[in-house]
Amino acid sequence: MGDVDKVGGKNASLGEMISKLSDAGVKVPGGFATTAEAFRDFLSFSGLNEKINTALTQLNIDDVVSLAATGAQIRQWVLDAEFQPELNSAIESAFAEMSGNNASMSVAVRSSATAEDLPEASFAGQQETFLNIRGLDQVKQAIKEVFASLYNDRAISYRDHHHFAHSEVALSAGVQRMVRSDTGASGVMFSMDTESGFSHVVFITAAYGLGETIVQGAVNPDEFYVYKPTLKQKIPSILRRTLGSKAIKMIYAGDGSTTKAVETVAVDAKDRHRFSINDDDVQTLAEIAVTIENHYGRPMDIEWAKDGDDGQLYVVQARPETVRSRDNGNVIERYLLKEKGKILVEGRSIGHRIGSGPVRLISHVSEMSKVQPGEVLVTDMTDPDWEPVMKRAAAIVTNRGGRTCHAAIIARELGIPAIVGCGDATEILRDGQVVTVSCAEGDTGRAYEGRLNFEHQTNSVDSMPGLPFDIMMNVGNPDRAFDFQSLPNAGVGLARLEFIINRMIGVHPKALLNLDDQSPEVRQVIDRRIAGYDGPINFYIEKLVEGIATLAAAFYPKKVIVRMSDFKSNEYGHLIGGDQYEPGEENPMLGFRGASRYISESFRDCFELECRALKKVRDEMRLTNVEIMIPFVRTVGEAKHVVELLSDNGLRRGENGLRLIMMCEIPSNALLADEFLEYFDGFSIGSNDLTQLTLGLDRDSGVIAHLFDERNDAVKKLLSMAIDACKAKDKYIGICGQGPSDHPDLAKWLMDQGISSISLNPDSVLDTWFFLANDTD
Repeated sequence: MGDVDKVGGKNASLGEMISKLSDAGVKVPGGFATTAEAFRDFLSFSGLNEKINTALTQLNIDDVVSLAATGAQIRQWVLDAEFQPELNSAIESAFAEMSGNNASMSVAVRSSATAEDLPEASFAGQQETFLNIRGLDQVKQAIKEVFASLYNDRAISYRDHHHFAHSEVALSAGVQRMVRSDTGASGVMFSMDTESGFSHVVFITAAYGLGETIVQGAVNPDEFYVYKPTLKQKIPSILRRTLGSKAIKMIYAGDGSTTKAVETVAVDAKDRHRFSINDDDVQTLAEIAVTIENHYGRPMDIEWAKDGDDGQLYVVQARPETVRSRDNGNVIERYLLKEKGKILVEGRSIGHRIGSGPVRLISHVSEMSKVQPGEVLVTDMTDPDWEPVMKRAAAIVTNRGGRTCHAAIIARELGIPAIVGCGDATEILRDGQVVTVSCAEGDTGRAYEGRLNFEHQTNSVDSMPGLPFDIMMNVGNPDRAFDFQSLPNAGVGLARLEFIINRMIGVHPKALLNLDDQSPEVRQVIDRRIAGYDGPINFYIEKLVEGIATLAAAFYPKKVIVRMSDFKSNEYGHLIGGDQYEPGEENPMLGFRGASRYISESFRDCFELECRALKKVRDEMRLTNVEIMIPFVRTVGEAKHVVELLSDNGLRRGENGLRLIMMCEIPSNALLADEFLEYFDGFSIGSNDLTQLTLGLDRDSGVIAHLFDERNDAVKKLLSMAIDACKAKDKYIGICGQGPSDHPDLAKWLMDQGISSISLNPDSVLDTWFFLANDTD
């Protein structure tokens, strides 16, 4: 790495890994690099130095037309120039040594700038890469094309934006043996979460064929998150899997020249519907990422390739991550959408920001000058060529692309919200239409109709005052777990399993258990959902595991209290295939739900699937910070029965530190608190249902909504009974209902009552925290 000034960041890093990490299991294909000195001598030998500097000095970087013309002129000068004899001879001897007797060896010819891959700027994709180049003459031509690419429009603009002097940046060409990922797979991985900056995971993307399709954003790849702390212990560490569409792949083609060496072809349907790499590959890649990160001592952005011939995993590039790793962890920045509108398109979100403005549809890079400051750029696919105009946009929306493509990296650096992989954004959004692009709601980014109100907040974690009890959070959406963990908190007081079932599964468990009984139409929908998993039951369990494990890992070692499913019959009925398994109830809110459902013969096999998922997270993945909460326990007899059923399924209270918590949300729970606490390690108060059942209100009824108030004296009396009973037995007592989030004065009353914790919605944590702290001063 001491040779960045000689061969640029990319080639210095490749040499560093070959020399220092080969024995640690990091395989990097060998090759050679021309030097920055050779590049400067080439420009001097050709008399290009002064011509290029003059042209760039006179250039108005904001004039897109002038930028394009100047860049094209300089590139042609470079291509027309001859190598100096010393460089020509050095390339010939190095390629002969590299290829040996293999005249048809395929190589990649890649750029490496002396200012790139620095911790403060990635220079991602600014220069060219040529794949499957064969023969000495073609290698020479590719090197010249790489030299010329230092003056791509995007590279000129990027250097200007980051205040790098053009004359001080030189180029090295790396010539590297190709990995046969055209018959295997490839991708990009980061040793942190790119969106939240959460440092305890490795984020991996993967697709079939050569890696350029992912890097360019031409394909929607598979995605994986792996948890670093347990990875070291050689235990299952994959937190989440997302199946990408992977519609195309890039393979070898043609004559090995710079103009005809690769082609893009469609991926077979059966391959699209399975993951492009297996779990063992994912774990191995994560181990490689951690090894590289530890060596460099900073978060890394790594390109990898799996050789389809030898089955081995190779690293073909590693550079510092340049956006999230520079964030000040003491400052919390939040964008909050204050209203909702009609959703026009959805895709993968880049960044956690929100932007709005009129749509500008662009079909080709030549139309970039049409984009005016504050407009929303909408196109099929962006690439680094678009950088000069990306910084003008209020937001970016594309049909194609994944979260690790070059355009996504540039959007993050520029601080612009972007939604990639929407599929049909250019067909649905109209030129001039005003939209709000929200990337502040999790992994899914949404473009809403109209200009919606949103709020931008910044708070310093250092300024958070102490409180006499714990503030936890209600987190149902695993998409936001890595983001929410950065808020001040004492863990998760409520993680709703039904949220995971609804968002990540979407199918009634009975329909999966009885897949052969489903109609052809339902079966087709389910088959698409379970693609990539080993059967319907495995899909259900593994998706539960992924949701729970993501929450547990994000907040580890803090407690994450997972409430087992509390769908009502009408909500279960809305799941795919659910209508045939659910009773028609007049008032589902007071019907077949919670503990009554678990112990019934008709639902017990579904409950056992939830138990299997929780057991895997706790016992196999070692995320023992997960605690189990049982909702809507009507009688002490039900309490006893459910605890026995959990034990029968390997979730025995007290074993491996397992705590069982009961929702206290029915008046009988508070009135018979001592009896219920014989079977549980504490209560978590559900103030919504407790208020409903105490005051005889249907909380879903708008007619009597004005009477619904958790601060009613009767409700408070029951709250006091529950708190006192738990304190007398030295057991956990918290509240996870909506009340404290909506009413800071209720949170203050609960604090005065001596409650152990209150669990708030994430968007109310900071406001409530400061309210309580100010009140205790």
